[in-house]
Amino acid sequence: MEITADRVVTIHYTLKDAKGAVIDSSSGGEPLAYIQGHGNLVAGLEKALEGKQDGNAIAVAVPPAEGYGERDESLIQRVPKRALQGSGEIKKGMQFQARTADGMRLFTVTAVVGDMVTLDGNHPLADQTLHFDVEVVGVREATTEELEHGHVHGAGGHHH
Repeated sequence: MEITADRVVTIHYTLKDAKGAVIDSSSGGEPLAYIQGHGNLVAGLEKALEGKQDGNAIAVAVPPAEGYGERDESLIQRVPKRALQGSGEIKKGMQFQARTADGMRLFTVTAVVGDMVTLDGNHPLADQTLHFDVEVVGVREATTEELEHGHVHGAGGHHH
């Protein structure tokens, strides 16, 4: 069966950076299941998988514009520690979700100096070309319920 919109696709993948270091992989674990055409993967990978079938293997380099975007310096801000009250001791590397004009965004603490905290709202992989090795292990029609919920149910997906 061919990968097209509204089909459940199950893949094994390995994601590497430009130097070949593994960032993430499903190897040795459960494959990832997603619904094609619903924005569940970075756009460049989803586009590269369109039209592929069970058993196909691909290697694709996804540029930042089709991955996690270009780095946006306006997403870096300094805030007083008191703005993060109730979070315990604030340390570099901690992450917080915050509501922005564009919806929920994840911020990472990149520095703590005195009473000021620097937060970065860029995705950690922004500005990077993503190198994927993917094996398609299954393609099937999505159920009505999966399409309504926007995610896969059962093996490799969401369990209610």
